[in-house]
Amino acid sequence: MDDTGAEVAFAGRSNVGKSSAINAITSRKALARTSKTPGRTQQIIFFRLDDHFRLVDLPGYGYAKVPAALQQHWEKTVQRYLEERKTLRALILPVDCRREPTAPDRKLIEWCATADLPIHILLTKCDKLGRGKRLQALRDANKFLQGIPLVTTQLFSATQSIGVDEARERIAELLSQKA
Repeated sequence: MDDTGAEVAFAGRSNVGKSSAINAITSRKALARTSKTPGRTQQIIFFRLDDHFRLVDLPGYGYAKVPAALQQHWEKTVQRYLEERKTLRALILPVDCRREPTAPDRKLIEWCATADLPIHILLTKCDKLGRGKRLQALRDANKFLQGIPLVTTQLFSATQSIGVDEARERIAELLSQKA
């Protein structure tokens, strides 16, 4: 894919709702492939929004039942993309709001902070929690991320459309930032 324009990439653990988030945010039900089987995204997929802006779906990490060599290949491919892509403006990191961020999630957050790359965390699947527990999950995430530069968070549910408009607005802001 040509390295011109601006793009925001979605990265995260397999089965966290990355593809569902992309579909909800773009209002297209089948833009990104969703599946009950984790690890379906096995390559970097570019979704053109217009002549200038793109969303990028990166392979997930964690649950995919694939050989270790293939997992390592995905990791190197994603790392190379993150380090070399000139058009990358930010990273969207879906994290299940019912779980602690995984070690790879924390590594990605730290890498973005070191690289001065904005990161927006979607606390996914928040529809599975009551209102009080949702707000507590958001407070816990903000406390965990306190002091890390260029990080924003929000509650999100693709199935209940919670936070979809907020995510769209944040992505539009991130895409319009200068490199």
